[in-house]
Amino acid sequence: MPATKANERTGNRAQAKHVRSSASKAREVLNAIRNKPCIAAQDILAFSERGISTDIAKVLNSAIANASHEDRLDAEELYVAQCYADEGATLKRSRPRARGRATPIFKRTCHITVVVDAIDDEFLASGDGASRTGSQAAAQQRRQRVESSRQSESSDDTTANNENDTEVDNDNDTTVDSATDTTLESATDTAVDNTSDTEVDGASDTETKSENDTEAKKEGEV
Repeated sequence: MPATKANERTGNRAQAKHVRSSASKAREVLNAIRNKPCIAAQDILAFSERGISTDIAKVLNSAIANASHEDRLDAEELYVAQCYADEGATLKRSRPRARGRATPIFKRTCHITVVVDAIDDEFLASGDGASRTGSQAAAQQRRQRVESSRQSESSDDTTANNENDTEVDNDNDTTVDSATDTTLESATDTAVDNTSDTEVDGASDTETKSENDTEAKKEGEV
């Protein structure tokens, strides 16, 4: 069975021609994203330090947009089926050197092509697909851990708020009880003082009356 050629491969493709970079520089980056899910390929290109990564990212995004427009596929459902860089036209320049000589300068260009296709069973059975499935499971576990952590934090906050409310209620009850006890004590002291004053006044009046009676008796005897 003959091998499938690049132009006969199924999927959506995008191409950038006459990119001002050599094909060898572009191939080093393309090798890093080949047979990768489009989401992972975008991350690789975003954090790559190669200058050509910007142009390759544009081509990849264009291929994803084509798949989204023509086949209604999202980036999560696509992977980089094929990517390659061909030699383009070479711009020939020269640099003047000593003794009237000239050194040639070759400004290389290349044509970058990226083909994306829908993720199928064959891709999932491969190593990249298995790693993608494993990464999805790990991401799902991380999301579950984050969700459970958030729920535990919310429950801890609710418990702390309830404890604070209970402490505030207890403090208020203690304050009310203290104020009530203070009021009762002051009222009791006032009543005792009034009773003592009344008793003292009554005793003084009784003594005064007895003294007056005694003096009257003495005067009557005289």
